Amino acid sequence: MIYPNENQTSEAVAKHYNSLDQYYRKLWGEHLHHGYFHRGNETVEQATEALIDLVIKAGRIEDNSKVLDVGCGYGATARFLAHGLGAFVTALTVSKSQWQYARSHDPESTNPRYILGDFLHHTIPEHSYDAIISIETSEHMVEKEKYFAEVTRLLKPGGRFVTCACLAKEDPTPWQVKHLLEPICREGRIPSLGTMTEYQAMIEGAGLKEVEFRDLSQNVKKTWSICAMRTSKAFLFDKHVRRMLLDKGFSERIFAKTLFRILTAYNAGAMRYGLFSAIKP
Repeated sequence: MIYPNENQTSEAVAKHYNSLDQYYRKLWGEHLHHGYFHRGNETVEQATEALIDLVIKAGRIEDNSKVLDVGCGYGATARFLAHGLGAFVTALTVSKSQWQYARSHDPESTNPRYILGDFLHHTIPEHSYDAIISIETSEHMVEKEKYFAEVTRLLKPGGRFVTCACLAKEDPTPWQVKHLLEPICREGRIPSLGTMTEYQAMIEGAGLKEVEFRDLSQNVKKTWSICAMRTSKAFLFDKHVRRMLLDKGFSERIFAKTLFRILTAYNAGAMRYGLFSAIKP
């Protein structure tokens, strides 16, 4: 497990996403997660929805499925499931800005139902969901074992869990840790970055069975070359973005540099990206 030199909290995660709210949407759009580039020439929207399709298949989500989307971002995946499949979706985020944006689509919406809160501190009753999904959320969890235990508690027997996660390679070099992985954790508000083996052990330790892993690294890394290109272009031509990135008082501006670290980490093989699925017996 890779740990940052500065402790990261759920409050720091919320502040990060609240502060970078407009930047993220300008940079990437409503789907705040990697794109899955199967052919390589997909648009960002096509690629991000292709990743959701993989999650749907792994979770066997269909009409009338009760789904919890942990770390729902702007609610785009939740709306995709609710409106496109007819699933009943609860979508949870720790970011007030994301929650407000999600609710702005339909303030009276009950499907998806948007909740502002911390997944590790909530009042959702056990055995509530047929499927629980999290796309790039587990990385931000301070207590990962508790996170997986909560997933198990909330799933119905036979329910399925699917998570897409950024991972460290199994044996990163000291240089990769010092110059890539540790700064990525610190600057990206990631309390810890696990490996595939560590994730599998935690998922199984929480009582989930039939754990499967699919490495998507080569299909998603184009996400970061697009982000780096768009950030560079925005810095040159968007005065609001340029002002934000040059403001020394803006603590989250460092994430612009992190984009390039992440791209380098993927190209060097120091980072991986994978989809885990498991079943509650």
